[in-house]
Amino acid sequence: QVQLVESGGGLVQAGGSLRLSCATSERTFSTYAMGWFRQAPGKEREFVGRIFWSSGDTNYAGSVKGRFTISRDNAKNTVYLQMNNLKAEDTAVYYCAARASSVRPYEYWGQGTQVTVSS
Repeated sequence: QVQLVESGGGLVQAGGSLRLSCATSERTFSTYAMGWFRQAPGKEREFVGRIFWSSGDTNYAGSVKGRFTISRDNAKNTVYLQMNNLKAEDTAVYYCAARASSVRPYEYWGQGTQVTVSS
């Protein structure tokens, strides 16, 4: 059972930066991909980006591309979401998630961390 713990959320002014961390409870060599999602009040959860664990390749939603960067530290079993040039519309609870293969959904989720961007 993989356990994920996010940290790094907080309050930041528009234009500022935050870095979120997602620590995993075990070695992730069997993980296919790690994703970041977010859910704003009154809205459905949306995909932010993902990183393929073996290759390090990343994909991003159009709304964050060029501003957000996902990276990983294999030694620390941790995935990061660097968020720059934050906007008020980035305000949401951010979740990391893990999937074991390309044919399986994101099965493991963290508890979420709040990001609030003031305009």
